[in-house]
Amino acid sequence: MNREQLSAIAHAHHPIKAPLDDESVRLLLDKSLPRGDERMLDLGCGTGEWLLRALATRPGVHAEGVDVSAEALAQAGEAASSRGLRERLVLHDQDAAEFASPEPFDLVLSVGAAHAFGGLLPTLAAARKHLAPGGRVLVGDGFWECTPTPEAIEILGDFDDLATTVDRVAAEGWTPVHGHVSTRQELDAYEWACWGDLAGWALDHPDDPDAAEALATADTRRAEWLHGYRDTFGFVTLVLRRSAHDRT
Repeated sequence: MNREQLSAIAHAHHPIKAPLDDESVRLLLDKSLPRGDERMLDLGCGTGEWLLRALATRPGVHAEGVDVSAEALAQAGEAASSRGLRERLVLHDQDAAEFASPEPFDLVLSVGAAHAFGGLLPTLAAARKHLAPGGRVLVGDGFWECTPTPEAIEILGDFDDLATTVDRVAAEGWTPVHGHVSTRQELDAYEWACWGDLAGWALDHPDDPDAAEALATADTRRAEWLHGYRDTFGFVTLVLRRSAHDRT
């Protein structure tokens, strides 16, 4: 079973592929799309859930999504068509780091996809290239709530603490105008949903040749979470604007 198949099953009941509940997503979009007629871009959009929710509630918004997964983009396109949103959505099958557009965007979004750019600050540098004057960036990434174990770093990669994360973002010329730190309930709900759905699929399809792998993956990931990083990992989502002294 390839990574895309595993991800699709794991996120079947948590289509926002980050530890955020529906109300948090709604509020973050409200803060990011204040006019309701913006052009938005999602760098690493996957199945396009952020874009679909924005389009569904804001008939004046037009959106574009970029991802390297043709399968995820096809799913995004099908979902947009079924909801009557397809004419306002453009999807690009390419590396988000290499994407270029002749027109800037009022909102550039990248939540939980910083690995595609090599970290949070490179993600912001990529977003800056696409941002219209006065626009916003919506970005989400991990941080350490307390000192991590070496095992946690090995599993997730290294992060800063929350204060250092925000300080580094500000030092790059960004001003936070809104932020959301995922709650323990959101963090736990995300992990239970992912590895529970994957395990449940394996148990429901015992004759599938991928069932054993799926169940083993769910067991491993759940153990990594509970024993490795549950007590140290946090997730922050920021709405950013360019600082007044850094709008070149």
